[in-house]
Amino acid sequence: MYLLPAGVLLLAQNVSAQMQPHRAEYILRLGTAINAARVGTATQDLMLDCAAWHLKRDVKGEVPISATWKFDVASTLVGDEGRSGDDLRYRSRQVQNGTEREVKGTVQRSGEGLRAESQSPDGSARVLLPTVTRMPVASIGYVIDKLRGGLASFSMFSFDAQGSGEAFRVDVAQIVDSALRRRPPSDEPVDIPGRSWPIQMSFKRGGKDRPVFSLTARLFESGVLDRVTVDADVVTVAADLKALEIHPAPSCH
Repeated sequence: MYLLPAGVLLLAQNVSAQMQPHRAEYILRLGTAINAARVGTATQDLMLDCAAWHLKRDVKGEVPISATWKFDVASTLVGDEGRSGDDLRYRSRQVQNGTEREVKGTVQRSGEGLRAESQSPDGSARVLLPTVTRMPVASIGYVIDKLRGGLASFSMFSFDAQGSGEAFRVDVAQIVDSALRRRPPSDEPVDIPGRSWPIQMSFKRGGKDRPVFSLTARLFESGVLDRVTVDADVVTVAADLKALEIHPAPSCH
């Protein structure tokens, strides 16, 4: 669930005009049925100043595994990502059924390549990432840039700061509108300006063909996601936009 509005995910300076700082609130449901039960909420707040993007993501939920067992999860991510897309400082916190885990890390591009360093309860770790790996905000900017250019499918590497702290290969493809899950009729639709695309994204680890998880969503050129469905084998979670606030962009010279 921490991978929702994956934002899953989510700018290199050359495409920053396509992204808008914003705050998006989502309702999470278990499964894809129109009457699926609510299991949590998610909020993503993306701010921008003249030096960096500032991302705050908060996901809370309770997933029933059986009639007698529920899985409680809370996940937060706070990150500062340079507008060049070459550096990231982040702090993630996961709480699962009362067990807490916090990770602090940095990603920096240098002459040696792209290096990720982190500190967790397991100790410190250093990982060399593929040089083409993009940071969380830069990833969405890259996807928007390719879709605006008319590409129907493409692949990229994206750094997962909120979960595993590694680079996923992400296969992106445009899909037809009818492939997106319908919004529950009880939800009031949120007006989102700008162009949009229905997409599918598959996240793969370590060169494996089988995705760890995949999602479908409508992606807007502002960077906002709606009608998100995440399929992670054992569970499918839907996220629908509940409220949206567009933040003012800075005037930088």
